[in-house]
Amino acid sequence: MTDNPTGGDAHSPIGGDADSPTHLLVIDAANVVGSRPDGWWRDRPGAARRLLTQLESLPPLLDVPTEIAVVLEGAAKAAVTSTPTDPDFPALHLILAVGSGDDAIVDFVAAASTADANRSITVITADRALRARLTPLGAETEGPNWLWTQLPT
Repeated sequence: MTDNPTGGDAHSPIGGDADSPTHLLVIDAANVVGSRPDGWWRDRPGAARRLLTQLESLPPLLDVPTEIAVVLEGAAKAAVTSTPTDPDFPALHLILAVGSGDDAIVDFVAAASTADANRSITVITADRALRARLTPLGAETEGPNWLWTQLPT
């Protein structure tokens, strides 16, 4: 599911009700892509698209039922279509940040926490300032290397 490309709807958490408890994994795409010096800066949309393609295959590889939300910002937003859903990534909830990707992540996690206080949420980022903003919301964090080890090669 892709949120409104003109502003993203970081306040619309996915799933997470008492009848179907699932883990929510929120990906700071810019931080994850930027963690590997593989030339991503030459083609930010292409790098984001490669990450999204890998993330599509992740849920069945994890130990618990997991929904994945990915925050895209800046030039990386061009990795997806501007329609309400991107048919290439049906397993992902895409959030297109209007401004700061960090703010979009915090807003999304806050909304998800409010919607279901018992839901476990993990955010993938190495950004220390962002991690400090997420801890009071009850979210756990992992670094990009954790995610890279989960993805198929």
